[in-house]
Amino acid sequence: MAETSPASTALPDGGTVRPITRWGEQVMHRVQEPVTEYDEELHALAADMVATMYAADGVGLAACQIGVDRSIFVFDCPDDEGVRHQGVVCNPVLFLPEGRDRRLDDDDEGCLSLPGAFVKCARPDFARVEGQDLDRNPVSYEGQGLLARCLQHETDHCQGTVFGDRLNKRSRKKLFKQAEENAESYPGHWPAEA
Repeated sequence: MAETSPASTALPDGGTVRPITRWGEQVMHRVQEPVTEYDEELHALAADMVATMYAADGVGLAACQIGVDRSIFVFDCPDDEGVRHQGVVCNPVLFLPEGRDRRLDDDDEGCLSLPGAFVKCARPDFARVEGQDLDRNPVSYEGQGLLARCLQHETDHCQGTVFGDRLNKRSRKKLFKQAEENAESYPGHWPAEA
């Protein structure tokens, strides 16, 4: 098991696994409402998101992926050195390298809201995200490799973008074909118990 980064924040536990919302649902394709109330309801939402992410074997999950219109995501993801980073980010703002510092990583990407499908998606190989934690404290996470991809992917969800929006028609067609071929493995209530 990979070690956890000291910059990581402990994730809330005790949540309930919820069904994952799929691409095509309206909540997945609009800018999410900002988090303004940092209360018990927000903590409970984050705990449910964490439980759902783990049940689905994911490395990140945004609130819209369980049907909640809030700009928040949770993650537990390794970086390119195998160090695990975890945290909760409300109202994420993404910072990406520009100019000569910008290098693209064209690696496979998938989404729990279109389960069982993966295609290459070019993204910058480094990302930093800033926002607030569950108690309104400022947080900042950054990294390379899968962690950079995760931070970009989950921030996209908060902006109403699914990674399929970033693909050309051919890659998108391949992605949807894979999802269709694997649909029986992911019933509508997945990963919650039927």
